[in-house]
Amino acid sequence: MQLGANYLGGSQCEFLVWAPWAEQLTLQLLAPQSRTLPMQKTGKGLWRLLVDQIPPGADYRYRIEDAVERPDPASGCQPAGVHGPSRVVDHAAFAWTDRDWQGLPEEELVIYELHVGTFTPEGTFDAVVPRLAELRELGITAIELMPVAQFPGKRNWGYDGTCPFAVQNSYGGPDGLKRLVDACHAHGLAVVLDVVYNHLGPEGNYLRDFGPFFTDRYRTPWGEAVNFDGAGSDGVRRYFIENALHWLDRYHIDALRLDAVHAIYDFSAKPFLQELAEVVAAFAERTDRRCLLIAESDLNDVRLIRPPQQGGFGLEAQWNDDFHHALHTLLTGETQAYYADFGAADDLAKAFREGFVYSWRYSAYRQRRHGSSSADCPGRQLVVFSQNHDQVGNRPVGERLIALAGFEAAKLAAASVLFAPAVPLLFMGEEYGEEAPFLYFVDFEDTQLQEAVRRGRREEFRGFDWPEAPPDPQDPETFRRSQLAWAKRLEGRHAALREFYRQLFRLRRELPALASLDKQALKTSVLPEQKLIVLERHVADCRLAALLNFGRDEAKVRLPEQNGRWCKLLDSADSEWRGPGSCLPEAAAAGREVAMAPLSAALYRFQP
Repeated sequence: MQLGANYLGGSQCEFLVWAPWAEQLTLQLLAPQSRTLPMQKTGKGLWRLLVDQIPPGADYRYRIEDAVERPDPASGCQPAGVHGPSRVVDHAAFAWTDRDWQGLPEEELVIYELHVGTFTPEGTFDAVVPRLAELRELGITAIELMPVAQFPGKRNWGYDGTCPFAVQNSYGGPDGLKRLVDACHAHGLAVVLDVVYNHLGPEGNYLRDFGPFFTDRYRTPWGEAVNFDGAGSDGVRRYFIENALHWLDRYHIDALRLDAVHAIYDFSAKPFLQELAEVVAAFAERTDRRCLLIAESDLNDVRLIRPPQQGGFGLEAQWNDDFHHALHTLLTGETQAYYADFGAADDLAKAFREGFVYSWRYSAYRQRRHGSSSADCPGRQLVVFSQNHDQVGNRPVGERLIALAGFEAAKLAAASVLFAPAVPLLFMGEEYGEEAPFLYFVDFEDTQLQEAVRRGRREEFRGFDWPEAPPDPQDPETFRRSQLAWAKRLEGRHAALREFYRQLFRLRRELPALASLDKQALKTSVLPEQKLIVLERHVADCRLAALLNFGRDEAKVRLPEQNGRWCKLLDSADSEWRGPGSCLPEAAAAGREVAMAPLSAALYRFQP
């Protein structure tokens, strides 16, 4: 039995809800025919009812203790939003065409993170579909959707969702998401979905009316924590594990990105994340598919990605914020808040070489030691990026990297990410130098909540000492300003940057030393005063040298010593890429000193 309304065919539907706190629970069928039916208590807090003569698309809700009316906690569709009735969905009715799709291994992932509402003017799943072929042709192999679970109103990043099983109605609902996933698979693109298991949004959060979903034993940045280890937590864990399977099974999602797992507080002998990984692994084996779990965490804790036999949770990968912070500070010079822990070229070199920079090292920002070493973790377990929704959107005015550091720095950042032995991630528009900001926006109904969000947004940036005030998140203009100017990708330097990314993707695919995510086949050297890093990568007879100059001046560097010569494959300073002009020779003897332009990246291949 699965939670929610399970349409069985033949106008028959099973309703199952976990409501251990209810003494009386009634199913109210609203359309097409109004009926009120008492639910049957079955034990362990579950209530069940099998109903005949109910078609797909029927609307319903629950009445608790004959007092309050609530949507289904596991509703698959909320056509009128988070406060309205739920709707029965016939998941078997969709005509999937991806029967032979099995997913992609981590080594082949090039992830493109997008927000459905701002990616196109229409802001729908269907509007994303026409752009898939172009993304795939560019070199993207997976799209990552920011959360699509039903949130209040029409404008939101998605992290304020309150109906975890329902698909946002303004994006296109359940069938819209299925059409998008099916189209992605037809183009050879995997789909990663961002899910939020650490909190629910403040408006339309009715789970607490049904059972002990939350606990005051822990606090998160968003309020009380989800109850994963207290009394009644078995039902809570089942709810969120079923949610993961809901996306993987009914929507054919390939990977789940687990938002901010450091805010999932769980001190049980088998933590929720480990149990989730076990269930998902079993599902993947049973269905002969690759189903991945990718964590976001600020703990730098390798236990997330260690196998259970080594005391880990068994997740496939996690985001590496240290790589971003080390890269960002070199390019922008920013030192506010957590950026104060970074700024040296050695930090980025360590991020290339090992993954985490803070591996039980003292953090001035935290005023304590932080993190564990990921040096022995394979590169496929770490996701790296120069931008993402958090690092762009969690600035007062949502500037992208190109606005902060300029065009040459944008190319250098692209090369840094794609030369790393890790899974690369891009944020939508990055590939052509999108200049529109990505701002924080909401569409709450509650006026007190609107004001609380405005106030909270101002408080959030105190530690950064930024002079700009964030725009009003509730203002529709804030949302409109965040929409991509997609047509720019074919113009001027935007087109040049896009072609530069295409070249980087091609080199990464075709050169074994770049395609490999083996960190052990990587050597780094640093010229700290010039802020210059040399990466040597090799697989079999493919030996590469990547030169990364983060300095604002021309720098001289010696090519690695070998018996042969180095041939240039790429230089971001070339006029082809709208650069100032390359100083580097097309070919040079091993050990020769060469000069390279400021804020530039180059790639050489060794020829014996």
